[in-house]
Amino acid sequence: MSSKKWLAMFLATVLFLGACVLGFNRLADPFGVFPGKALEWPSYEMTMNPRTAKITYLKEHHQEYDSYVLGCSSTSSFPVEALNEYLDASFYNMIMYGADMLDVEQDAVYLLEHYEVKNLVVNIYLDNACTYDQVSNPLSYSMPPETTGESPLTFYTKYLFMDPRHSLDKLAAMREDTYLTQSFDVFNAVTGAYDKKVRDAESIGSLDRYYETYPIFANYPEASYETTREAVNGTLESLTRIRDFCLEKGVNLLVVTAPVYADHMDYFDPQQVADFFTGLAQVTPYWDFSYSSVSFEPRYFYDETHFRNCVGEMALARVFGDDSIYIPEDFGVYVTPENVQAHVEAMGNTQPMAAEDYTAEVPVLLYHHIAQEGNEDIIISESLFRAHMEALVQNGCTPLFPEDLAAYVQTGAPLPEKPVLITFDDGYLSNYEIAWPILEELGLVGTIFTIGSTAGNVDHYKDTDHPITPHFSWEQGSEMVASGVISIQSHTYDMHQWAPYEEGKARENILAWEGESEEDYRQALSQDCDLIRQTILEETGEDAVRAIAYPSGLYDDLAQVTLLENGFDITFSTQVGCNTLVKGQPQTLLGLCRYNMNESVSVEQLLEWVAPARG
Repeated sequence: MSSKKWLAMFLATVLFLGACVLGFNRLADPFGVFPGKALEWPSYEMTMNPRTAKITYLKEHHQEYDSYVLGCSSTSSFPVEALNEYLDASFYNMIMYGADMLDVEQDAVYLLEHYEVKNLVVNIYLDNACTYDQVSNPLSYSMPPETTGESPLTFYTKYLFMDPRHSLDKLAAMREDTYLTQSFDVFNAVTGAYDKKVRDAESIGSLDRYYETYPIFANYPEASYETTREAVNGTLESLTRIRDFCLEKGVNLLVVTAPVYADHMDYFDPQQVADFFTGLAQVTPYWDFSYSSVSFEPRYFYDETHFRNCVGEMALARVFGDDSIYIPEDFGVYVTPENVQAHVEAMGNTQPMAAEDYTAEVPVLLYHHIAQEGNEDIIISESLFRAHMEALVQNGCTPLFPEDLAAYVQTGAPLPEKPVLITFDDGYLSNYEIAWPILEELGLVGTIFTIGSTAGNVDHYKDTDHPITPHFSWEQGSEMVASGVISIQSHTYDMHQWAPYEEGKARENILAWEGESEEDYRQALSQDCDLIRQTILEETGEDAVRAIAYPSGLYDDLAQVTLLENGFDITFSTQVGCNTLVKGQPQTLLGLCRYNMNESVSVEQLLEWVAPARG
């Protein structure tokens, strides 16, 4: 072969391979830069680059929204659902990784020029005083040409001829995708915010336990940040242009500063912080949430700059005067040119709250069946059960319902000095015949987590080889609920089965069967949630069925997420220990621990468990 032919074949091969790469990258489009793609997966594409993928998404969906939240990744924790309610709007969250105020300005201008906008919420982050107009990764941090004025040819060429492994990764992720959030699809495309369904289903309790899960809070690394005049000026100038454009368009502008963890605030020189916040007030009034008693509580944060959704809900409640949820007194100040000096001086005196002002230790007791003789499993004798209850009364303990715990966490409602929950699993007839009269006699209350399918249905099992211990009927359950002494909650309708009674495969707990599809499992658990709630309401009149005790104490992320989506936001396990509740932190109501009570638990042991409880 001549050298000319060889060169021609080589060039043709190169062109062919280049065309293949170009076509493959256009088809897969992992960064979400091309509209009308064949392999559309917005949550994946937003994870790769939210700056481009969200603009691409809005080109087809902008008619669904009339308001936007703009800012860095902490912006995700201002829930659009709350903003929609407060402002009668349809918000989309435009959060971007590491967004500086130039990124925010470019997004704002694009939205205001192309769509009808009622409200803009701009989240300013303390680090906006340190960086401005920086791009750390040309693929993941590039803004689309519609916002920057960059040549579209230059922009799209970069993504067409990128390393095709990015596109291959998207194909691989499609095969691995699940309902739960994974590292490659961290966004909820419909809201624009991070998909936090797994994180919002995480059980949170004591600080020691939280430090184990998030060790960064136990020992923050030393560091120091310095604001720069260029970054401060750029941030303030961008915010000024956003303000002026909103005034021109008649758009409501709300500016907030995001909460940061206390150790992160220590990275900054106090005078530089004061100068930055003072400069902001000269541009526009804003709500400052950056530094308060909230900043000292790790359970409100994921790390030093990312706070949980519950904190965003508290912040918005403060902004809009909603006193239906708990808000720490010092959380949120409306800053103006007139009060900014006093405000920055007050920030220097910020202190953490005393633990007893916003946390409570609550033990939960777990009983099952009561008989004349007990055992070391799940049966306690009537005499010992009575002794337990009398000991609680004599030692000043106040039994509560799950709703009382929720009220403490969600609204800050006070708890008694020694709170305790008395709970019963399964729904045995002895709860009606023995426990209820004793509780009523002593002025106590309890919660029964009943299995819906067995309530009043024990005749079905009488002639089997494995007759079950009798359970109370719905009529008897109705009596107990009407007395005000008993709350009946869920132990599932029929997901606590026992194999000898089942013709087919038994569903013994709320975990998915091996090999069961996520869709089938979630449908089964959701249907069970609806059935037990509706049955309890119709049979007993109990209209606040929101608590569930996991059958056998077993659960996982998918189960907890599905329960939350179905309105079960107070959940009980069989793990042993006391529970720490935190005001404003609803995840401290998940996976609550309980002390299993049987004939081996003496009165002295009981009092050891309940004595530490303080409201």
